[in-house]
Amino acid sequence: MRRKIINIIVLIIAYLIMAIPFKVMVVIPGFADIRPITALGPIYSLFFGIPGCIVFALLNLVMDIASDSLRWSSIAGLVANFTGPFLIMLYWTRIPRKDLHLRTPVNVLEFSVTLAVAAVLEAAMITPSVVATDSSVNALVFALSVVANTALFPIIIGIPVIILLKEEFGFKIGK
Repeated sequence: MRRKIINIIVLIIAYLIMAIPFKVMVVIPGFADIRPITALGPIYSLFFGIPGCIVFALLNLVMDIASDSLRWSSIAGLVANFTGPFLIMLYWTRIPRKDLHLRTPVNVLEFSVTLAVAAVLEAAMITPSVVATDSSVNALVFALSVVANTALFPIIIGIPVIILLKEEFGFKIGK
């Protein structure tokens, strides 16, 4: 139990260190901002499982509050920010397969496609609630900003961090 609490505290600290400097980079005022923090979703889910998914989703809600973008649509964001990493975790840890390693271009491509699919699903979950909350928001621009944040940052930042944690620090995926 003590180890789980320590893990959650470490996840929160890592999230805040990465999130706070970027909370002011706005794409759509009140709704979308640039969040490199989305790189942590797959990392948290792969290395910490369901608790990592929960912490990631809740901390995204906290960032909505901190960036003054808390709306009713944040409920959909909470669900999507849990679901995307959760689906990535299911795909890479629950479906019988070899251990995830990102040493070959084919594996990196497969992992990137998984991230992109999860990003599109998250955008499909969040966008309708944002448009319902404020009809002046362009659904396409918003959805594209969600997909860009949720796919590109995990690909650009997340993959190297996963490789580093797994290969250099001995973290186990799905354990």
